[in-house]
Amino acid sequence: MNSLYDIIIVGAGPAGTTAARYAAAAGASVLVLEKDRDVGYPVRCGEAVAHEGVVQFIQPDKKWIAALIDKFRIIAPDGNSTIPSLEGGGYVLERRIFDYELAKLAIRQGAEVVTKAYVYDLVREDDQIVGVRALIKDEKVEFRCKVVIAADGVESRVGKWAGIDTTCHIRDMESCAQLTLVGVTVDPNILDFYFGDEIAPGGYLWVFPKGKNTANVGIGVNVEQAKEKSALKFLEEFVAKKFPRAAILTRIAGGVPCAKTLPTLVNNNVMLVGDAAHQVNPVSGGGIISGMIGGMMAGQVAAEAIRENKLAHLVEYETRWQKRLGWRHEIFYSLKEAIARLTDQTLNKMVERMQNLAPEKRTLGALFRAALWEQPSMLLQVARVYLT
Repeated sequence: MNSLYDIIIVGAGPAGTTAARYAAAAGASVLVLEKDRDVGYPVRCGEAVAHEGVVQFIQPDKKWIAALIDKFRIIAPDGNSTIPSLEGGGYVLERRIFDYELAKLAIRQGAEVVTKAYVYDLVREDDQIVGVRALIKDEKVEFRCKVVIAADGVESRVGKWAGIDTTCHIRDMESCAQLTLVGVTVDPNILDFYFGDEIAPGGYLWVFPKGKNTANVGIGVNVEQAKEKSALKFLEEFVAKKFPRAAILTRIAGGVPCAKTLPTLVNNNVMLVGDAAHQVNPVSGGGIISGMIGGMMAGQVAAEAIRENKLAHLVEYETRWQKRLGWRHEIFYSLKEAIARLTDQTLNKMVERMQNLAPEKRTLGALFRAALWEQPSMLLQVARVYLT
């Protein structure tokens, strides 16, 4: 392990290792520092991804696929449900193995990955950031670099140290909890989404299969709602009714930034990717693929800047992100705001309208039109994205 690199990446989640992979492939020397003992652990994710998103980066492999998904079901507050068509399909992952394989791809391109490496500060000289300080095996170590990429999660500490406001407003934070259950009866190929004020106020509850008798059962509710009753409490009540005989394998809880992407992704020679950059889909709360896309772009741009010896080029990352996904996330954010105001009665009517359609016409587009029919003001929320 050297002490001088072109790029140091803090965090070895999908966004961080993808940034490492593309930067190393472009010729940069790259070091990834991960504070946890293992890449991919602990898992803090529902683990569902679309096929078309995954194959941009890695060919599907059954060793990290827990379930093949070809449908999703929406369950209204009154218990009625609809199954819109799902083009392209998707997967429920084994994130520990998936993340591990992503790290291996980065290593094959020449990146170095070090675990149990806790970054506690940035190195500065003449008001310039020139590296990071880390604690490795109880020893303080200093690494120098030209570019730092922060992939260290929600409200990134590295970003804050670099002068970027990474705070997520409380109204945009989702309080989430998830249990991995064994001994449940679920359809192995369907993602279930439950809505309603009694189940998940201001959010939704999910049941994602991981085989015939195993599932991730999780919930996301607005942080303000969670002040009165925790996300975990809502989840435990649901599980007690729906899966009373299930055994709990894992239990996780945390916050997800369902916000617009941060307005600043680059400050001098520090870049933000993944959750650190708020690159999560504001509607679904999913961030695996969008974080990997952000990581890819950041890695490519960082390598270009180093090759050209022009760190000012790093801001090109913001331009590419906005062109690829940023503008879409602004629309999704407006939709999230409108969806949060849907009443249980409106949700029930939406599902009822979908049930009245022929099966081949039950699409995401039809669901969206049903939402507009019940709440035309959603059109205004979308239009504002283009008018501001």
